[in-house]
Amino acid sequence: MADLNEQNFPAVQGGGSLILAWQIKNKTVLVVGGGEVAAGRILNLLNADARVVVVCPSSGLNPEVRHRIAQASITHIDRVFEPTDLSTLPPSSGPPDMVLVAIDDPPASTQIWKLCKEKRIPANIADVPSECDFYFGSVHRDGPLQIMVSTNGKGPRLAASIRRWIGQNLPRGVGNAIERVGELRVKLRHLAPATEEGPKRMRWMTRVSDAYSWDDMCALTDEDMDNLLKFYQGSHVPELHVLKAMRGGKAPEDLDVFDGSFGFSIVA
Repeated sequence: MADLNEQNFPAVQGGGSLILAWQIKNKTVLVVGGGEVAAGRILNLLNADARVVVVCPSSGLNPEVRHRIAQASITHIDRVFEPTDLSTLPPSSGPPDMVLVAIDDPPASTQIWKLCKEKRIPANIADVPSECDFYFGSVHRDGPLQIMVSTNGKGPRLAASIRRWIGQNLPRGVGNAIERVGELRVKLRHLAPATEEGPKRMRWMTRVSDAYSWDDMCALTDEDMDNLLKFYQGSHVPELHVLKAMRGGKAPEDLDVFDGSFGFSIVA
């Protein structure tokens, strides 16, 4: 047996955060505060389809938060935070699944943090890394694509700068390409739904993703994807010109092309 110390395993780099895509759709999130920072938090939550409850006196609401309230996108409770909000939060009268605090009152913020710890509710106190179960990174969004840059609370503005650089250097249309890949995956699952097909589906989708450029993926029509799926059983991924030649209802055997898809050449 080889000496384990000689294996080339990844080195441990402590001090980081566990980066997760937290699914909070239809979860209740309490936001304490209604200023600029709260407005940014609220937008992030709504983008994730959360149920947002804002506790803040009307006098402390900024224009964006007022707009969300007017649009009925969020629930507003016109008062300051009360400890009972962590157990019987209106309108559901149940505890929130998450708490975000964005108020200019450090003692009050710390008190809310301590109450959340007692009730084991994950919380984030804005601008106080030591009182956060999680951080908000700087996020680039393009449709289904989300890329988060985190400095673990050390340099938020630097994270924003890095995020902008990443966004500027990504291929154009990458979000649309990912949408098309997602649609193809759904179609493939309908074609081969069996659990035992899982490894084969993954291998084939990997080959598809590697075979076509971002622009190629964006340009695939529904007909192209249906035709592409015809090559799944043979575990083959045809060249793009083959899919284009099949448009209009042509079968692979009707084409004057040869790319090895069916093991023989067709000549008109």
